[in-house]
Amino acid sequence: MSKIVYVNGSYVPEDQAKVSIFDRGYLFGDGVYEVVPVIRGQVVDKAYFIERLRRSLNELSIAWPCSEVEYMQVMSELAERNQLQEGVIYSQVTRGVAPRDFTFPQDAKPAFIAFSTPMALLEHPQAATGVKVVTTEDLRWKRRDIKSVNLLGQVLAKQDAASRGATEGWMLEDGFVTEGVSSSAYIVKDNRIITRQLSNSILPGIRRRTLLELAAKSDIDIEQRPFTVAEALAADEAFISSATTMCLGVVEIDGHTIGNGKPGPVTQKLRELYTQRALEEAGAEA
Repeated sequence: MSKIVYVNGSYVPEDQAKVSIFDRGYLFGDGVYEVVPVIRGQVVDKAYFIERLRRSLNELSIAWPCSEVEYMQVMSELAERNQLQEGVIYSQVTRGVAPRDFTFPQDAKPAFIAFSTPMALLEHPQAATGVKVVTTEDLRWKRRDIKSVNLLGQVLAKQDAASRGATEGWMLEDGFVTEGVSSSAYIVKDNRIITRQLSNSILPGIRRRTLLELAAKSDIDIEQRPFTVAEALAADEAFISSATTMCLGVVEIDGHTIGNGKPGPVTQKLRELYTQRALEEAGAEA
C-alpha cells in the first residue's frame, strides 16, 4: 500500500506528491519543520509541539497555513490513513511559492506538507546498548532556537559522525558542547543532570523540556550550563533525547567509554518516566 502524504490541503499517494520549484523552502530554506511522535496510533507531546511550531513561525514572520486545530487534525489524519501505530510525523511550513527574490513576497501563501514514518520508539533497538557519539565542529547559523529547514550544517556534522562509526555527533563551539546534531545533549555527574541552558545557541527540544520536568518531579538535580568534552568524558553517564530516540544512553564519546559502558540509572529512569508519560497521553485519547 502506498504511503499517503499531505501536500497543501490534499492527501495523496507519496509518488504523486509534488511541490513547486519556486517554493521558498526549496530556494532559500525559508521555512520551519517539526517532528511529532505517534504512540499506539495517537499523536503525543501535542501541546509542546504546537507551541514550538508557533514560536518558530512567529520568529520568521511566516503565517500559519491553517488554524492550529486544523494543523493537529492533519497529524492525526495521517496517522489514521497510514495505520501508523508507532513512529513519527514530519511536517513543514514554508513561506510559499513566489518569484526568486530575497525579500519577503507580499502575497505568497504558506505551503504545508507532512508525512509519516513508522519506527520503533518504545522498544528502540539501541535503548539497551546505548549509542556512540563523536564530537564535531558546529557550523550552523546563529538562530538555532528556530527549527528551520536550513540543515546543511547538521547534514555535514551527521555525515562526519557516521563516517567515524558513531550514531550521533555532539557539536562543539568555543570549547563547549552545544547540542547533538539531531538531539539534545546531557551528562550526569553525581546524580546531577548537566545540560546547556536555552538560548539562541540550541534548539528548545520538546523531549528536553519534558525530561527535565520529569527529573525535577523525581528529585533529580538539574544544572543548566555549557559543559566541555573533558567533563563529558569524566561523567558518570551521558544521554541524548529527541522525537525519534526519546531518551538514549551515550556509552562512548570519541572512543572513550562513559561510565561502565552501559546506559546509566538516571538515563534508564528518565526513559522509563518518559515512556509512561507518552503511553498515558496516548491512552487518554485511545
